[in-house]
Amino acid sequence: MTSLTRREALAATTVATLAAAMPAWAQDAATTTGAAWDLSDIYPDDAAWDAARKKMLADIPGLLKYKGTLGSSADTLAAALVAQSDLGRTASRIFTYISLKADADLRVAANQEKQAQATDMYTALSEATSWIAPELLALGAAKIDAFVASNQVLKSRFDFYLADIVRQAEHTLSPEGEILLAGTSAPFAGARDIREQLVASDIPWPTVTLSTGKKVRLDDQAYTLNRDAPNRADRKLVFDTFWAEYGAFKSSLGAAYLSHVKADIFRKKARKYPTSLAMYLSGNNVPEAVYRTLVSETNQGLPELHRYFELRRRLLKLPDMAYYDIYPPLVQLDKKVTVPEMRPIVIEALKPLGPEYGAMFAKATAGKWMDPLPRPGKKSGAYMNPGASYDVHPYLLLNLGENYEGMTTFAHEWGHAMHTLLANKNQLYDKSDYPIFLAEIASTCNEQLLAAYMVRQAKSKEEKLFYLGQQLEAIRGTFYRQAMFAEFELAVHDKAEAGEGLSGEKLTAVYLDLLTRYHGPKVAIDPAYAAEWAYIPHFYSSFYVYQYATCISAASYFARSILKGGAKERDNYLTVLKSGGSDYPVEILKRAGLDMAGPAPYQAIVATFKDTLDQAEALMG
Repeated sequence: MTSLTRREALAATTVATLAAAMPAWAQDAATTTGAAWDLSDIYPDDAAWDAARKKMLADIPGLLKYKGTLGSSADTLAAALVAQSDLGRTASRIFTYISLKADADLRVAANQEKQAQATDMYTALSEATSWIAPELLALGAAKIDAFVASNQVLKSRFDFYLADIVRQAEHTLSPEGEILLAGTSAPFAGARDIREQLVASDIPWPTVTLSTGKKVRLDDQAYTLNRDAPNRADRKLVFDTFWAEYGAFKSSLGAAYLSHVKADIFRKKARKYPTSLAMYLSGNNVPEAVYRTLVSETNQGLPELHRYFELRRRLLKLPDMAYYDIYPPLVQLDKKVTVPEMRPIVIEALKPLGPEYGAMFAKATAGKWMDPLPRPGKKSGAYMNPGASYDVHPYLLLNLGENYEGMTTFAHEWGHAMHTLLANKNQLYDKSDYPIFLAEIASTCNEQLLAAYMVRQAKSKEEKLFYLGQQLEAIRGTFYRQAMFAEFELAVHDKAEAGEGLSGEKLTAVYLDLLTRYHGPKVAIDPAYAAEWAYIPHFYSSFYVYQYATCISAASYFARSILKGGAKERDNYLTVLKSGGSDYPVEILKRAGLDMAGPAPYQAIVATFKDTLDQAEALMG
């Protein structure tokens, strides 16, 4: 069902009938000014929450009775790990309740204070369990394997957890060394803190006057709000002014980022990793080949990206293409989609995922699990919180606009929730939590299925071009741009580890080379714009952003196979979601036929990009 036919159907009903047809969250959202979700599913009230928190604090010290005993028997080890797991499960539920309540209205100081109490509770739990991994490693792989073989609880619930600890033994220091290395966290965070302080308070952000007469103080937030200005001269003014200001501070910002890189090098040496990249990928046991193949295959797909920029130039009716022309929408579509209308459209779009998924999705989205609308005091952005999901269900905080972008966010975040529900249904608690490397696959696959559906349902050339343009821009921003960031991080770390001298000037030169190569010869890029590297805060979370590119690649691979295939391809994909965190993410995907260290997933996203370009160009004639 399209949004148009849904609106026509609603127009023929009375207000009372509309309210009755709404899911529970929509009825509350339409009649109250508070959050639409029902947190009483977690705890009936704050008093029950506080009682649970206090009991948790009283129970935490009980873990210490197992200290020094893990090697005494398999049963003792199993009891200790069950106790740790049970406390972690309860702690997650406690924290979820109050964090959701705090985010519902950031102006309520009492909830912020209670959230701080929950954070202190987690700190106490972390301190009470910090001895477990070192003591396990002291037992040795042979003894742990023997314990797992002889104890059903260890075999069913904790075999993967224990195997992962043993896997990282050579990179784990002595207890004294671990304590010493842990102590570097605060000073090593100084580079990020300096960068944030410079950007937030010390850089004298300039003010510009746009063609509308509007005066804008160009800090980070204002840049994002004005970089897609309809007037091309305004866009150029925004870019020229903003990046010139970042460029004026490139020496200081370069010193901050290089300090962060040097901290990475110190840690990789301390933990005996060959490279910083290997260290950061080790947590999820991701081979370096995944990262390097992503970069290589993205470069192979750059001709299609360059083709997109030419399409963008034509659609925007520009005489030439510049870097400041990247953000305006390709096609304007003034088509309202209300939040209640989004649900049936997305349900229809996700039908290729089969009846099990569809029934679960329909039931979940009808419940009071979501707070969908913006309001004063509410936390911005969108997320799915899985913290209480195993015992209750996921919760979603959204701030949806009544447009296609809002509907893609709805589909995206519910994709995360469905991933969680399927993992919980098919895995024990200790193997249900999936890593970041897998997390964005389910959400992005939903987006791609929605985009394909909207293109099929479009009633006009302009509407179809709008949806195709949205899909193209999503791939540009999530695949190509994030891969470019990943290549920058890799180049900088490789140079630093090779002993090459670096500075803010050199970082700018490296980034300019990437901008030029990724955007091609027909996109004019002022060298001043290469100060953009200093604007990306994700670089202080080393080797993280590549996962956005790998996830959309895997999602594209699965979406293409589902849309072109049948039940086999669908079930193959759902098996990934049902696997949760029962194995390393690369292995879970490999069993589904997708080798992330090979070229297939990245070639799939480039192929999707190419197909979408083909459709758009055919419509343009």
